[in-house]
This record gives sequence, C-alpha cells and structure tokens, in this order.
Amino acid sequence: MMKIGNSKYYKLFSYINALCMILLCIMFLYPMVYTLAMSLSDAKSILEGKVILFPRGFTIEAYRALMKDKSIRDAMLFTIELTISGVAASIIMTTLTAYPLSRRDLKGRNFILKLIVFTMYFSGGLIPTYILVKSVGLTNKMGSLILPGVIDTFLLIIMISYFRSLPVELEEAAKVEGCSNFGILARIIIPLSLPVIATLTIFYAVSYWNTFFNALIYIQSPKKYTLQIKLYQVLNIFSDNIANSADASAASLLIPENLKGATVFVTVLPIVFVYPWLQKYFIKGVTIGALKG
Repeated sequence: MMKIGNSKYYKLFSYINALCMILLCIMFLYPMVYTLAMSLSDAKSILEGKVILFPRGFTIEAYRALMKDKSIRDAMLFTIELTISGVAASIIMTTLTAYPLSRRDLKGRNFILKLIVFTMYFSGGLIPTYILVKSVGLTNKMGSLILPGVIDTFLLIIMISYFRSLPVELEEAAKVEGCSNFGILARIIIPLSLPVIATLTIFYAVSYWNTFFNALIYIQSPKKYTLQIKLYQVLNIFSDNIANSADASAASLLIPENLKGATVFVTVLPIVFVYPWLQKYFIKGVTIGALKG
C-alpha cells in the first residue's frame, strides 16, 4: 500500500497548506512592516506615496518628538508599572484560587466552579461596576485597573486543568513527609507549573499593557493615562500638537502619519519582543492544560 506521506494528494495538500500559511504570514506582518516604514520615512516621501514596504528618506525624528513629549514618557512608565504590578497580582491570585479548586476532595468544589463559570456569561454591568469601584475609593488609582479583573475566568480554568494533570502521588508523598498545603504548592506544584504560569503571564501582560477602556472610565489624572489612551490621543487629537512641539528643523520632516506610525510601533514593540522568549512555554502550557484537563 502507498504511504499517505508519499501520495501525490498529500504532497499537493502540503504545498497548498504551505502557500496559505505564507500568504497569511504576509497579511499579518505587512501592516507592522508598513507602520514601521511610515514612522521612519520623511514627510515628502509619505505625501508622495512612495512608502510601501521600506522607509524612504530615513529619519527618526518621529521617535525623537515622542520622547520629547513628557506625557508620552509618563504614560509609558505608568503602563510598565501597571503591567508588572497587574501580572504579579493576577498570577498570585489565579494560582491561589486554582490550586484548591483543582483538588477533588474539596467540599463544594463543583458548586464554586459553576459560580465562577457563570461570571463568564453574565456580569453586573458597567454602571454597577463603576459604582462599586468608586465606593471603595479606587477611582483615579492603579487599583481600579487591576482589582476588578485580577482573575480571568478562562485563564483560571486553564490553570485548574493543568493542576489536575499533575500526579497526585507527588502530593501524597509530600503529605507523608509532613509538608503543609502551602508547602506543597510552593515546593512541588509551582516548580512543575512553570509552562502554564508563563502562558498566563503572556495573556495577563497583553491584557494589562493594552488597558484602554477601564483607564478611560476610572482614570482622570493625565499622569496616570495608559499608553493606549495616549495612542488614542495621538491618532485622533494631538498629532498636530506634538508635531508643533518639536523643533523647527524636525517639524519640516514630521506629519501626523509619522507620529501615528511611531506611536503604534512603540506601543506594540514590548509585547512583540517578549513573546518569542516565552513562546515554548506558551505552546506547552496551552496544549497540556487543554489535553490533560
């Protein structure tokens, strides 16, 4: 019998599949490459429509103008602080919640899980949530961007599934040695769960880094604007103002398109840079959590 891998239909499928993947990669990568090219091109080349794939009239004045704007720097520092603090809080809370819920001997576990899953489909709504955040004094504070969504239900289920896949014999052996529940979690469960923790770190980091709507609602101080709000302002409101704030020699090289491209690229660059370092953990964490859960 002819092996499937050697059949002409399988080879044809492989070629078509590879072609489709290449086309999809080009579709996904081209906007990023085009945005980078726009941010590094001079105003004349952009206005003449010469920028298609590579920068024309290379210049970094758009990035210099952004760095001269104090509000951009403040937004970047605040977003970095928010991301680090939020990821730390979310990982800790998700881990402490997932571990007991993954134990089959926990009384009321199924009822608690049903209540948690219920929140995936129904919520209190925007106005009650805002009233709650305001009543506890979190408005215009970083806590308003972290605490209301400190645990993501979907990511919690992924971690619970991963914890269930770990051998129960390890915990039983640790209990025989007199290890407490927190000791088991810290010394056995967490070291074995680095793939799923890395996976959740990526998800939470992207979520906090892209915080926009909650910041728009709860934050009033310009010093606490997130980078996404500043991106919104640059794209819609303040492009001309930032360009006018640059020195005269740079102003002739800048138009709003330069600044928009530079701001977009600065906003997405950190996540694009971090993801490849955690990719192997990301894939492993998702597949193990899904298949063994």
